[in-house]
Amino acid sequence: MTHTINSRFTTRWLVPFVAVLVLTSTASAGWKEKVLYSFQGGSDGQDPAGGVVFDSLGNLYGATQEGGADNCSPVAACGTVYQLAPSAKNGGSWTETVLHVFQGKAVDDGDFPRGGIIADAVGNIYGTTGYGGTGDCVLLGIKGGCGTIFEMSPPQRKDGAWTYTILYSFKGGKDGNVPFGDLVFDGAGNLYGSTEFGGGKGTTCDPDYYQYCGTVFKLSPPKTKGGKWTEQVLHSFAGGSDGGNPNGGLVLDSAGAIYGTTVAGGNQGCMTNYSVGCGIVFELRPPTVKSGTWAEKRVKVFTGGNDGGVPNGGLIFDAKGALYGTAGGGAQQDGVVYQLTHNSAGAWVEAVVHTFIDNVHGRDPVGPVTLDSAGNLIGSALWGQYFRGLVYRLEPPKNGGGTWSYAIPYEFKGAPAAAYPEARLIFDNTGNIYSTTIGGGAGSCSGGCGTVFELQK
Repeated sequence: MTHTINSRFTTRWLVPFVAVLVLTSTASAGWKEKVLYSFQGGSDGQDPAGGVVFDSLGNLYGATQEGGADNCSPVAACGTVYQLAPSAKNGGSWTETVLHVFQGKAVDDGDFPRGGIIADAVGNIYGTTGYGGTGDCVLLGIKGGCGTIFEMSPPQRKDGAWTYTILYSFKGGKDGNVPFGDLVFDGAGNLYGSTEFGGGKGTTCDPDYYQYCGTVFKLSPPKTKGGKWTEQVLHSFAGGSDGGNPNGGLVLDSAGAIYGTTVAGGNQGCMTNYSVGCGIVFELRPPTVKSGTWAEKRVKVFTGGNDGGVPNGGLIFDAKGALYGTAGGGAQQDGVVYQLTHNSAGAWVEAVVHTFIDNVHGRDPVGPVTLDSAGNLIGSALWGQYFRGLVYRLEPPKNGGGTWSYAIPYEFKGAPAAAYPEARLIFDNTGNIYSTTIGGGAGSCSGGCGTVFELQK
């Protein structure tokens, strides 16, 4: 049976199948929303890219896909990196500072961030841009660059400027093109991420505009300060049964293996806008000898049935080594939360933790899930009863079997409040939740320019 799917990059989802689990509770816990900042568009930025991250002083950092400048092409969106600083005065308001405005290929800068910001132990922040840089990739007849990995370092003195550095400019072809999703560090300070296209393999992953089916890469820091970072392509996807178009949100296990998802490839029973297959969860094992190759294993091949399809990226591990993620599909084409665990033979087995069923109870969980301190899964969906999104909580069964209980702690209502959450949620040390929305807020854009929000219990 063939399933026609729209991928995450346009609209989504799959034809109906029977759901394994249904919701058991929709009671709201009465959390309260506070918009920490409403983006204003223009020079201020709009459409936050990914979520936010804290530094040791309690400041938040993130990126926007659009705004800042308007001279970037071919996507006509430059983007910004911003900081939000809390204030003990003025009722606890937050102050935004634009740390960097992307300028695009015109100055070999990056443009159009495609993931959230991460931070290292000394306060440097890192992210990706889908375009820009020194690469010669062409889109719509315009040389727009192949994307970048960037670092921003805090000032050495108070009120000084942050330092922006491009750590790596992708070259396209076998090297990778259009980096996508959050980066992740290993214990040695190496960065890992994925590119949606490039890699030198595959012809089924949008041949009209881009070449090849994507990569997973490693970026290693220089051995001496001021040196160049070194990129290594760990795996090039070939499309078809191998998977295609990885979408970021990688995680590493204690042995150094890498896990992630692709939105296409795997099973040939699904058809997206530009590719085939329902997507996979993959594992990349590090080589056992120096200079060896990384070994790919398909952990899960989505079928487009009740198990879901077109996974959204952003996997997480729990304390017992189970993997969790979100995808399209389910009984009403409204999405699923899934779990992957090892069986007695050591093979990975999927269970559907929750199947979304309608607007009232939430649908389209395009953001990843995260774990709270009690071991519950917390995530967001694009739609709810007000058609502006919601935050959901999934509590595991007490006896190790049975169904997970589902609750909706908060429903977004839209401008001037927040609307349309897509990014990972994070917690402060009191359990309050922070993230971004791509709409809502008090900005002048139609429907709002996006927000950074806090949910308080």
